[in-house]
Amino acid sequence: MSSDKWIETEKKDMKKKITVLTLCALLFALCKSAAAQQPAGKIPRIGFLSRDLHPSDSRAAEAHRLEAFRQGLRELGYIEDKTIIIEYRYADARPERLPALAEELVRLKVEIIVADTTLVARAARKVTSTIPIVFLSGSDPTQSGLTASLARPGGNVTGLTNLAGELRGKRLELMKEVTPKVTRFALLEGTGGSAANKANIAVAQKAAQALGVTLRLVEIKADNPDFDGAFRVMAKERIGGLIIGTGSVIAISLHRKKILELVEQNRIPAIYASLGFIEDGGLMFYGVNERDLARRGATFVDKILKGADPANLPVERPTKFELVINLKAAKKIDLTIPPNLLARADKVIR
Repeated sequence: MSSDKWIETEKKDMKKKITVLTLCALLFALCKSAAAQQPAGKIPRIGFLSRDLHPSDSRAAEAHRLEAFRQGLRELGYIEDKTIIIEYRYADARPERLPALAEELVRLKVEIIVADTTLVARAARKVTSTIPIVFLSGSDPTQSGLTASLARPGGNVTGLTNLAGELRGKRLELMKEVTPKVTRFALLEGTGGSAANKANIAVAQKAAQALGVTLRLVEIKADNPDFDGAFRVMAKERIGGLIIGTGSVIAISLHRKKILELVEQNRIPAIYASLGFIEDGGLMFYGVNERDLARRGATFVDKILKGADPANLPVERPTKFELVINLKAAKKIDLTIPPNLLARADKVIR
């Protein structure tokens, strides 16, 4: 090959190398620029809607449940305010505020609304039928009309059920173990309620029949709760054991102190459906591990953000249950807890 041809070939090769290098550099610059200019809106934004007080004001149970949900997100690789944004809204124990708060979240164009209970989920669904709603705990969503079925919800709502209403019969059995000589018990509930709630009360009445005891339903009005009047009725009828129900007016943490004061004043052994009552000094709790439900709720958020349709995400039932007994509360009313029941308890507060 002549020197001229060799030089010409080298020039062509050099031009090709320069072109390739230039294109590579340009592509690298474009990619880097795109990454640097990634809009903040690309970070998933979800709403967390609660009927209760803000965690800074609420009792430990609510704060622990929220932290469990956050923990679940962290376990899935989400970092709050970096890879996921959470908009928090609290009704401050005033359920009538929930629709307006849900509308706020819709206006913020959140991708998912996380509701801490089915009551909250129902309020959110009245506002939106398109934004996915995940409830972290609550009664059977099929009975309350939130979902078509547990296996195939069929709409924009899914989540986890706590079977709180269905466990009233079991709570009555446990209370009978604690007070074997008692034949008259009361179930403290909110008036009205869903069809599911009424059905579960009927189940509790059947459990009372099987145990050979009387279960008196004592109802509290949501708009004007008269707890003093309810306990006067129980005192008049010589109620010897109390099952605290799951109605919204009962479950709101705002009323816990009043209920616990009246229970102690009337020296009535009571079992509760919310762990928050025990953390505030109540005698017994039996129910679902709510922290476990909240942590598992994060998996629903993750699946939906990755493209899953809530209509096809089965509602999950609880897998972990707890029996907690507070011996301090028992001592205040001179109550002896049977040793075999203490041995079965998941936690005993001494």
